[in-house]
Amino acid sequence: MTEIKRAPKELAEAFKEISTCNISDALDKLGLPCGTFGIRPLYRSKRIAGTAVTMKVVPFGSLKTSGHMGADPLDAAQAGDVLVIDNGGRVDQNCWGEIVTYAALQKGVVGVVIDGAARDVDITEEMGFPVYARGIVPHTARNRNVQGDFNCPVKIGTLQVNPGEIVVADVNGVCVIPVERAEEVLKVSRELVDKENGLIERIKKGVSFRDVDKASGYDTMLNKK
Repeated sequence: MTEIKRAPKELAEAFKEISTCNISDALDKLGLPCGTFGIRPLYRSKRIAGTAVTMKVVPFGSLKTSGHMGADPLDAAQAGDVLVIDNGGRVDQNCWGEIVTYAALQKGVVGVVIDGAARDVDITEEMGFPVYARGIVPHTARNRNVQGDFNCPVKIGTLQVNPGEIVVADVNGVCVIPVERAEEVLKVSRELVDKENGLIERIKKGVSFRDVDKASGYDTMLNKK
């Protein structure tokens, strides 16, 4: 298990104001991995942003675990964290459900991002807990998969996620922000939001899109610094 070196909570929470589209653009501009796709909210959910607590799921076999899958990372979690689960994109087996959702809410975890599938989504929706995943399946995890490791590097789509990194998820996708670059990414994200809002305001005032686009330098906005 890797010790979690969390980004400051207030820095992680600042990303809740920003769409993953703008964050992805900022990461592009800074030459960092920009995000992944195919992992979506399983029901209408708010955007989440927090520090990653990770878990790797492996197929059922001779590995003996200490208890219910997810218990160890949730025990290590703090209020404001996001649980990130790597199940290799499999949608034929479950790795999240009702019981662990109660445990997550107890710890103040703000949501879960799963490269895989979840179940009990009718109940987790009623509980108001954001679940981002690739799919839904009714199958139990019992005798299908187990927790392999936690607070270790994991893979979500094309992204590496390390414990303590900032994870942002919304209806558009998932972005992962390295702690050491987080302030820079936040600054550039806000700059891009301001620029795009400026373009929109000009269009709303009746300026033709062609003129707005020509004056904006839109195609060069993401040129790397």
